[in-house]
Parts: sequence; structure tokens; C-alpha cells
Amino acid sequence: MSKQVGKHLVRLISGLKKPLSQGKRELITAFSVAVCILLIRSLGLLQSLELGALDQLFYLRPHDPPEERITIVAIDEASLRQVGSWPMPDEVIADLLQKLKASNPRAIGLDIYRDLPVEPGYRNLVETYKSMPNLIGIEQLANNKNASVLPSPVLNQLDQVGFNNVLYDPDGKIRRSLLYWHIDNQAHESFALKLALLYLKSEGITPKTAASNSEYLQLGKAVFTRFQANDGAYVRADAKGYQILSNFPKPLCADASKSSCSYRQVSMRDVIAGRVDKSWIRDRIVLIGSNAPSLQDFVFVPHSRKPIAGIELQAYFIHELIATALQERPLLQVWSNLWEYLWIFAWSYLGAVTAWRIRHPIKISISILLFCLLLALYAYFAFLYGWWVPFIPSLLTFTSAAIGITCYFAYMQEELKRSKEFLYQVINTIPDPIFVKNEQHQWIVLNEAYCELIGYPNHLLIEKSDYDFFPKHEADVFRRRDEMVFQTKQPQESEEQFTDAYGSTHLIATKRSLHKDAAGNFFLVGVIRDITERKLMEEKLKRKAAQLYRSNNELKRKEDHLRYLAYHDPLTGLSNRKFFNEKLHESLAWAQSNNLLLGLLFIDLDGFKKVNDTLGHEIGDRLLVTVSQRLSNCLRGSDTVSRLGGDEFTVILRAIPQVQVASKVAEKILSTIKEPIVLDGYTTNVSASIGISIYPINSYDSETLIKQADNAMYRAKHLGKNRYEFA
Repeated sequence: MSKQVGKHLVRLISGLKKPLSQGKRELITAFSVAVCILLIRSLGLLQSLELGALDQLFYLRPHDPPEERITIVAIDEASLRQVGSWPMPDEVIADLLQKLKASNPRAIGLDIYRDLPVEPGYRNLVETYKSMPNLIGIEQLANNKNASVLPSPVLNQLDQVGFNNVLYDPDGKIRRSLLYWHIDNQAHESFALKLALLYLKSEGITPKTAASNSEYLQLGKAVFTRFQANDGAYVRADAKGYQILSNFPKPLCADASKSSCSYRQVSMRDVIAGRVDKSWIRDRIVLIGSNAPSLQDFVFVPHSRKPIAGIELQAYFIHELIATALQERPLLQVWSNLWEYLWIFAWSYLGAVTAWRIRHPIKISISILLFCLLLALYAYFAFLYGWWVPFIPSLLTFTSAAIGITCYFAYMQEELKRSKEFLYQVINTIPDPIFVKNEQHQWIVLNEAYCELIGYPNHLLIEKSDYDFFPKHEADVFRRRDEMVFQTKQPQESEEQFTDAYGSTHLIATKRSLHKDAAGNFFLVGVIRDITERKLMEEKLKRKAAQLYRSNNELKRKEDHLRYLAYHDPLTGLSNRKFFNEKLHESLAWAQSNNLLLGLLFIDLDGFKKVNDTLGHEIGDRLLVTVSQRLSNCLRGSDTVSRLGGDEFTVILRAIPQVQVASKVAEKILSTIKEPIVLDGYTTNVSASIGISIYPINSYDSETLIKQADNAMYRAKHLGKNRYEFA
């Protein structure tokens, strides 16, 4: 407020009898109209108009070429009649999935809720699920668990589930896509995102955080800007999870009776009957879902005049993600609030300037129509490149400013008089000290707050300079700062100190800006804040922050040490049983996703008890340390050796190409451990019995693999020790 009052004040100092400049008239009108429109917009009163305008841009946009990477297997009315029931039995879905699997699709999306068995065929469906790592099922998420629909337990256990929640705008249309959603601190991925990532993985594209913003998702070169509650025309929208504004592709449809022709659709009954060309399935994303009117799964998107099936909506989402990552198809973006405000203000100012320059009613009307057409064309072409610019607010500000400027000029002289009286009354009510200097560095206007701050009355200060009241070293600093503003004509903010009339030193922050009146005279306006107390507090906070930093570092060191103790054997330094179990679970998941073998070796020392009993526990402990070192030297960097307790060890052979690799490692371990160990002059000899189990040959389950390796180790002991046996 004080800054605006200062601007008006200096313009009045030398030009009280001059009419207000033309530029000022236009700026005031433009600013007033823009603020009103922005206020109306902030209340959400323009949201429906702006969303409708966006829909028109989608509708007028050129058609996109057909998408060859997606095929929809539609559960239509004919398929439902053939099955004879809904929900469909599990054996029908299992048969459908097996037929699709035979054609080698890159990913399969099952957009059907299957949280409960539907006999007959449930066991067959479970086995089918387990054999298809590229299958993704669905779930319905909700903060209230009673409102959610659970996923298939099998697919959920395999982490092959994505949610299919959609976001409706107040008019019932869908314009946003939800990629991630955290519920109870657990991250969930959407159905469309899961399928897109499966497809893109084969193209060498994996999700990562964007370099420009660590909170944004990046696929390839595309960065997916996260939707905020007030982006674009939205006002306090629900911005839960990770949403994006969807730049929906526009279907290329020759048949007006169909809602979409962008994605190839085949009937479920044709797939089951084997009447579908395998090239329509091979290496594509296959989506299975309903388009039967009786199931009522239909929604509206911006460009649709008719509702589309929910499975087609998922195809739109997947299409957008893949095309953006692979082909750099533009995403729908919005300007920052600052740029939108500037854009709206610019059109308001253009309307005011146009009306003021022309003044003829008919010519003004024609000019308004031409500029509105220009604005519409700009909004359309910007949309083609992925930018949603504020069209409706700009249109309203332009026309309102053009109309309002015609009523402005008659009141200018009266406004000048009222402004003069108002400013002289208001300036002394402002709590911040304010001063105005002329080009000779003399004070010409001061408020009471400034006089109270430095301790001198107004009549002594007017037309004097800093050198008349402040010590020379302080006045020199003020003069240099003033000169910089006069020379650069740019606002400057700086921290300074001065001594008041009572000898007290103050720390102040001064904002200096330069203004020119109608006659061309320059005046320097300064607004001061006393920051003495703040500076003292800042110093205190800095000391506190330094103490906290040191404390945090100490806590982190202790935490790291405790973490190490929790996962490592204190005697040998090897990983312990807890780390082994977690590492085995992680390695099995990795081996499954990469279709590789995994070897598990269970090792028990032969003769260790004899060494312990004859030479003592200290020698026994040192023997275990030596054996641990030898085991570590036998393995690759990717393998993991752990001590479970006593003289029992385990080795995880991660990513082995064939079973024989495990045999060679076991032989190497046996020969290494058998070598004599000299401790305090005593030569000890121990050997090892090794049991080996292989994933997935022996089992898919970690507990079973451990048990089988343990049994194989005992079998090796019974067969003579110093040997290995496979499970």
C-alpha cells in the first residue's frame, strides 16, 4: 500500500494542475478491469465457460492418425449373450487370456473387477495369472475402504494391479488423468500408467524423476507436470495424488455412429473363437473391457459428443503417455499464475488503448471483433502446441476495458482533486517511514513515521539533505544508494544503518524506486522498515541452527551405526539372518522379473565343534572370521554371503545363467575352506558340507528354497562331508 501511495504522491508534487497523462488513464482502467475479472475468476464463476472453451478447442483440433500400438478386446452385447452371465465365469477369462498370450502381446490390461472367485475355473485363472507377468488388473481406490473395490489377490501379490479411478469435473466430463495416488502412505500406480510403463520398458524407457523438478515424472524426454488445484481455469479443484491435464487425442472416425475409431477393436467372442488376426495382438497393448450398453460403463471426454466406453478412456490415457514418451507429443500445459495475470492484463490494456485511440463507436466495435478473432486464433494455435491459455478472461477484460475507457475521461479532473486530498490525508496513516527526494537529494515529502524514526520535526527536514543530520559515513552510504537508483532507474532494496537524534543506532531496510511525473521530473521514493529487532533475532536463530545441525549430524552417525549392527554379524562382519532374508526376497523378485536363475547355498562347517572344544572359543571365533573372509573372496560382487549363526553360512548366487555355475562356486568354496588355517601356532583343518537349491527349478518360494538347501546340506554330511548336494 505504501508503495502505491508513494507513486501517486510524487506524480502529484510537480503536476497537481496538469491533467493526468493518457498512459495513466489507460493503465488504471486496464488494471481495474483485470483485477475485477481475476477476482470473478478466482471465485470459480468463469470455470464452466473456460472448460467449455477448452472443449471447443479439442473439438476443432485436427484428427490424430490411428493408434497402432493399442488393441481393445471389447466385451460387447454379443459376447455377453454367448457367455450367458455377468460377471463372467473365471474359466472364460482364463481361456481369453490364454488365447491372447499365444499371440505374444507386449502388455495386457484386464479392466474387469475380479476380487472374488466366479466358479467354475478359478484355479485355472489363478495359474493363468501366474504365467503372465505382462498382465495388469484393476482395483478401485478410496480413502474409505468400504467404498473401494479390492484387486485380484493373486495379481495384487504379484504387484500387477493398477487403479482405474477417474476424475470428473463439475460438468461430468473427464479432462484429467490420475497417475499416482498415496493412501495410508502406500503409493499406487494407475492402470494406464502400469501398462504404458510395461510397453515403454521394451523401448528402453523407464520412469525417473525430472531434472527440472524432482517431484515430476519423466518418461524419455517428456516431463509430466503435476496438476495443481488452481491450474488453468480450475478453482480449488481436487488435486489429490499425481494428476496431469490430459491432452486427449482426437479420434479419426469415418463412421459418425461410432464414438471412437482410433483404436482397433475386436470382439471377445472372436478372440476366443480364434477369428482374430494375430498381428493385431502381437507386440501391442491389449485392453480387455466392456463396451456393452447394458453394463453402463461410459464417460464423456472433451471432444466427445457421445459418451465413450470406460475401456476406451483407458486407451486414451495410455496413448497419451506412450506418444508423449516416444514421439514427444505435446502435453497440455498451463502458464504460471504470474504469466496468466500478465496476459490478462495485457489484453485489458490493449482494449483500453484501442478505445482511447479510436473513440469512434462503429470503428471501436469493428476493432473489438477483429481483436477477439485474433485472440481466438492465438488460443487455438497455442493449444495445438500443448498450451492452454486463458481465453475467456482475456476476452472479457479486453471488451470490458474498451467499454470502460469511454466513461473514464470525464471524471479525470475531479479524480485528480480527490486523489490530492486523499493522499495528503492517508500518507500519515501509513506505519512505514516514507521519504521523497528530488534530483538534488533534498527531502520534499516526509510522513510522520519518518520524522519520528530519525527524531527531528518535519519543518526542519524539508528541503534539507542527509549530510545535514547524519554522520558523514552514514550520509555517504545514503548518497551512493540514491545515485545508483537515479542512474539505473531501477528499484533497489538495501540494508543500512543510521544514528537518530538521540544517538541510538538503527538497522533499516530501504526500498528505493524512481518515478517521473507528467512534466518529466524524476523523484526518488524510499520506504523504510526498522529491522533492528529482526537482525538480532536472525543472529540468534543462526546460532540455534548451527547447534541443530551439529546435533542432527551426530544423530545420523548413530543411526547409521545402529543400522549396520541390525544387518551385520558382529563377529565376522558378514550380513546376518535378517539381511539374508530381505536380500533373498529381493533377489527372487529380480530374478523373476528378468527371467534368470538364482542359486542358494547352505553351508555348514565340518569339524568346527572339535576345534571349539579343544582349542577354545576364542580360536573358534577367529576360525569363523577366517572362513568368512575366504567365503567372501570366492564370490562375485553381486553375490551375498551371510552368517546365520554358529558355523552356518548361506550364499545367494544372483543371476546365474545355468545350474553348473552353482556347482563351480560350491567346488571353489570347498577347496578354499579345506586349506589349513594356522591360529596362534595351531594348524586347524575344517571342511564344509553344502546344500544347493535353485530358483525356479526347486521352488518359487524363499522359505521352501531355504528348507530344500538345508536338507541338501544334511544329505551332504551323511554322505561323507566335504561335498555338496543339490536339492
